[in-house]
Amino acid sequence: MKLLDQVRHVIRKKHYSIRTEQAYTNWIRKFILFNGKKHPKDMGEREISQYISIPCSKEKCFRKYPESSAQRCCFSL
Repeated sequence: MKLLDQVRHVIRKKHYSIRTEQAYTNWIRKFILFNGKKHPKDMGEREISQYISIPCSKEKCFRKYPESSAQRCCFSL
């Protein structure tokens, strides 16, 4: 089973909302793409720190709480 399918499966088992599932999988996909398609199990704190420090203007997102983006990235780690 692919990584994002595994994430979806776990999220559904925990009865999270579909919007939460979409948000988490989108963040994880962006995190993987940002790091050159490396698998999250091969990454660590350094890659997460680099990712959450991207300026909002570059990522086109609102990151009021960077720790929540780290949580989303780490959901699959």
